[in-house]
Amino acid sequence: MTTFDHTYDVVVVGSGAAGMATALGAADKGLRVLMLESTDKWGGNTAMSGGGMWLPNNPLMARDRVSDSREEALEYLEATIGDAGRATSRERKEAFVDGVADFVDTAEKYGIELVRAPDYADYYPELPGGKIGRGLEVKPFDAKRIGDWWRTSQSPIPLPAKTDDVWLLGRAWSTPGGFVRGAQFVFRALGGLLTGKKLAGIGAGWTAAFLDVVVQKLGTELWLGSPLEELVVEDDRVVGVRTTREGKAVTVRATHGVMLAAGGFDQNVEWRRKHHGIDGAPSGAPGNLGKPIDIAARAGAALELMDDAWWGASIEALPGGSPSFIVGERSFPYSIIVDSTGERFANESESYVDLGHHMLEHDKDGPYWMVSDVRHARRYLRTYAMDPRANKKMQDAGIMIKADTLEELAARMGVDKERFAATVRRFNGFTRSGIDGDFGRGNSAYDRYYSDPTVRPNPNLGPIEKGPFTAFKLVVGDLGTKGGVVTDADGRALREDGSVIEGLYSAGNNSASVMGRTYPGPGSTIGPAAVFGMRAARHMATVGARQTATTAR
Repeated sequence: MTTFDHTYDVVVVGSGAAGMATALGAADKGLRVLMLESTDKWGGNTAMSGGGMWLPNNPLMARDRVSDSREEALEYLEATIGDAGRATSRERKEAFVDGVADFVDTAEKYGIELVRAPDYADYYPELPGGKIGRGLEVKPFDAKRIGDWWRTSQSPIPLPAKTDDVWLLGRAWSTPGGFVRGAQFVFRALGGLLTGKKLAGIGAGWTAAFLDVVVQKLGTELWLGSPLEELVVEDDRVVGVRTTREGKAVTVRATHGVMLAAGGFDQNVEWRRKHHGIDGAPSGAPGNLGKPIDIAARAGAALELMDDAWWGASIEALPGGSPSFIVGERSFPYSIIVDSTGERFANESESYVDLGHHMLEHDKDGPYWMVSDVRHARRYLRTYAMDPRANKKMQDAGIMIKADTLEELAARMGVDKERFAATVRRFNGFTRSGIDGDFGRGNSAYDRYYSDPTVRPNPNLGPIEKGPFTAFKLVVGDLGTKGGVVTDADGRALREDGSVIEGLYSAGNNSASVMGRTYPGPGSTIGPAAVFGMRAARHMATVGARQTATTAR
């Protein structure tokens, strides 16, 4: 028998959304929880994200009398996801939808303030069951409440922004609605400062708010710099873990279960080459190396969707830097994306996962270019071009190219001048008719979420005709990988034959995604991560209670 140095009811590996939700659900049932974070910073990809959660038929929608239902949510999931393997089974889709209310209610029970993003559309709102306004996020949180923990957050940036701000802040000085939201954002920031608060929003605010409850209020222990080394298995059941803490080997017993919520393998170049055929340009946390996925596989867990990720387009990274994942900027008018020959190949305003898939299918090696005329730079907030020093470095590295004429721009991009000129002429014709005859840009309500309503007849289309012109080099980026442990409706790890590995659970990017190969709505990573983390915690509590009762008899 194994000798254990510590004993807890639940051990959670990872400290992002899936880990925090598991800890919350377990502690809510009175269980003692230990969280292990492999790096010296907690929060994972969630802390670095927009912080949105796609949660259909959620309680806040019901309070606001916004129409949604279990049936519509499932209809939409089937229409968007379909059958992409075991991870996307009907049972798991139902478990996700049915688990939303428990997660939301439990978070609110402990004072976590959730708010809706009422204007954010599902990514395919025209499909059966599609809606607008299913996204939730945490209200900007006072990071001072978590004291010194804030310094070790994966993203210790006190920016009081909300996901719901982004679409309007992008045009804060070019449209009335954007100006109003920009003013509201400024007043929110000033209000925090005047009241002595350090307001943190989006992903950093999400993780801070949950850490405040999980660690400080409910007493969960969080060990930083403590990677999972091995699972402890006895009598065909996972009963604990081996980790390293402060340079020493430590063995921890988990009486109710072990949750693997340590993210994907986005930073593991060897795995990226093997499973994706590219080195990858990830925007996630540095610790996402896939080791817990490998440990689970060696314990018999089945893996799925290892060839996929939460794809998108990113500005190529400067040497030693990180790529810039782009969302709204590529959708605003006066811009297009072209391939290495100078031709368009997709709807620039489509969901980032779709654009990423199209980039991979079209030419995974690229390069691609986002081309814009001077109005794009003057009218819209471009998050990747706000620092003049970085802009200079990008120009020196050939990532950012400027030219007075389109012909000169094409030459400096290295694309065929005639094909590029023909592409721009054709696109400019679409801007005048208001109909993108090639890729349907602007047809969907999702496309128009990031757009400029003052531009007519199509708010996503503006001609490329006024210099100076700019091109940014794009690569296939991602927000994390989708592949991992196959789990059931309660997050239990499964073997290839479908049998359960007792005592082992997985959620978030550590598991194969219930969203399959698509991205139904804003926050389709964090939403399911939180829901399945909570479902796993509830299952652990129930199983533990049965075991205790059996032992007592």
